[in-house]
Amino acid sequence: MIRFQPVRRRALQRILTALGATAAGALTLPSIAAPLQAGFNVRTYGARGDGATLDTDAINAAIAAASAAGGGTVWFPAGRYLSFSIRLRSNVALYLDAGSVIVAADPALDKGRYDDAEPNPWDPYQDFGHSHWHNSLLWGEGLDNVAILGPGRIWGRGLTRSGPGANRSLKAGDMPSSLKGADPMGERARKGTMFGAEMAGKGNKAIALKNCRNVQLRDFSMLKCGHFAVLATGVDNLVIDNLMVDTDRDGFDIDCCRNVRIANCAVNTPNDDAICLKSSYALGKPRFTEHVTITGCQVSGFDLGTLLDGTFGKTQLEAPDKEGVCGRIKLGTESNGGFRNIAIANCVFEHCRGLAIESVDGAVIEDVTVDNLAMRDLTTAPLFIRLGRRMRAPAGTRVGAIRRVNISNVVVSQANAPFASIVAGLPEAPVEDVRISNLTVVHGGGGSAADAVRQVPEEADHYPEPSMFGVTPAYGLYVRHARNLEVHHADLRSAGQEGRPPVLLDDVDGAGFDHVRFARGTAAATFVLRGVRGLAIQDAQGLADLARSDHARAAF
Repeated sequence: MIRFQPVRRRALQRILTALGATAAGALTLPSIAAPLQAGFNVRTYGARGDGATLDTDAINAAIAAASAAGGGTVWFPAGRYLSFSIRLRSNVALYLDAGSVIVAADPALDKGRYDDAEPNPWDPYQDFGHSHWHNSLLWGEGLDNVAILGPGRIWGRGLTRSGPGANRSLKAGDMPSSLKGADPMGERARKGTMFGAEMAGKGNKAIALKNCRNVQLRDFSMLKCGHFAVLATGVDNLVIDNLMVDTDRDGFDIDCCRNVRIANCAVNTPNDDAICLKSSYALGKPRFTEHVTITGCQVSGFDLGTLLDGTFGKTQLEAPDKEGVCGRIKLGTESNGGFRNIAIANCVFEHCRGLAIESVDGAVIEDVTVDNLAMRDLTTAPLFIRLGRRMRAPAGTRVGAIRRVNISNVVVSQANAPFASIVAGLPEAPVEDVRISNLTVVHGGGGSAADAVRQVPEEADHYPEPSMFGVTPAYGLYVRHARNLEVHHADLRSAGQEGRPPVLLDDVDGAGFDHVRFARGTAAATFVLRGVRGLAIQDAQGLADLARSDHARAAF
């Protein structure tokens, strides 16, 4: 039951009185508990909540009744509600009371199936999971004013974390001519026959929303939720607050969305990304993900389930890509439409990968600010900014851009020894206007003199991960193909001996370093420069100040 606190109720009543309403008048505050008790209780519509009986029809009937009444709250009292696809509706909230669990049914064990994955002619440009919404435990399309609230839980027990057996996601250049143009998948896609029979009846997302407005997800927990715990595509005015998520693939995928606030969430995803902003081509057009704040969140890659039970296990060493457990906050990889006006602040990373900002499918990423991150026990690079040309996009799409990125007040311990923080563009498309300030990183050490001189492959069309470059030839910061780089008040330490330099710059136009400190005992130079134009250094440990100068190749 939900009630106003007495003081708050009296304060609100005084406001109404001041506006001319009396305590007995038409504007008297209603009881919030009434709709939950007398309105749309799923048990009233036949739900058993025993964890064995399928409650799909009863849940959907309660939602339909609330919708027919013009809106309302559908109440799940304590119990376990076994269900296939639950269809959300406009102006309807679901309230998961304490002790309630919505359990995803398993089509291999239970008599039923999830709604079919709807046809999508733009399916080749992103993974299967990003391209369909109806094949989910809870889904909605084209809705307004939707909420899922309360201290209960969503358990994706019967969801699959996989898509079709063959990876049908292609780059434009790999597609036959019959798949290019305005309708890349043709008639077979419109008839829904392109997915593969292995996905029939299966669900692979806990919550999927497409082209919705005014959505709130608050206060519940989620366990083992398939490919995505939450997939929001084309959703405007989205609030995700105080969720506890412990799942086996992605946590939140926020795709082509505007006006998004993610706050106070803990997301544990050992096998994939925790909080991931994307701008795919799933809607059939490029659309920016923009005006997004992520604040007060924790991301991690602990063993599945050990965030929710509080044991924080670390027995799992690798994600499916064999590059260490995942977790992290990321922009990309699907990156057609672009990202702008993004603020990430006051977040904690533990036992996971670092922050990644990636444009590889033509997206423009601009006006991004990152502030106050604490990271510990990282499995890849602390910071990874990558502009590439994978170009999984319609033919004719051009390489994107990354510009105006400010990262400040970041502290990292136990960073993975092979990987420095990386800023890497392309020869024809440098990353621009990156400012890093107040950065402290304790690296693992152990790099060799051979590592310091290795040539890093371009890997222009590679799936973007720091490991694609191999061991970086600097232990602290590796920058290639960049313009206007500033590093202020950085401390790049090492827990062990190092044969690599702290900083390597390659094809950088305009770089400034001031108040920087480095590991003691390194056997290499402090800066290694290759094709650097306009470098300035001030108050760098062990070095004289350097005015603006060019360096075809130098080390000092």
